[in-house]
Amino acid sequence: MHLEIITPDRKVFEGEVTSAQFPGADGLFEVLNNHAPLISALKEGDVVLNSATGRASYHIEGGVVEVLRNNVIVLAEGASA
Repeated sequence: MHLEIITPDRKVFEGEVTSAQFPGADGLFEVLNNHAPLISALKEGDVVLNSATGRASYHIEGGVVEVLRNNVIVLAEGASA
């Protein structure tokens, strides 16, 4: 699935991932390929991405995630690798 992490001033990540774990407002949750459509608020924490090239983690300062047709967009207030 295609994932983007975007902040107000830059695109932090864009690429294909096999799974992604998010710090949801009500707790951690994971999104896999062909996940049902979803919109969720995010709190401060780490977004953990798994892909064919390995694992990556990005610290976000909160935001929103949208999952729709294997496209995942994270609109974060701030993020760092």
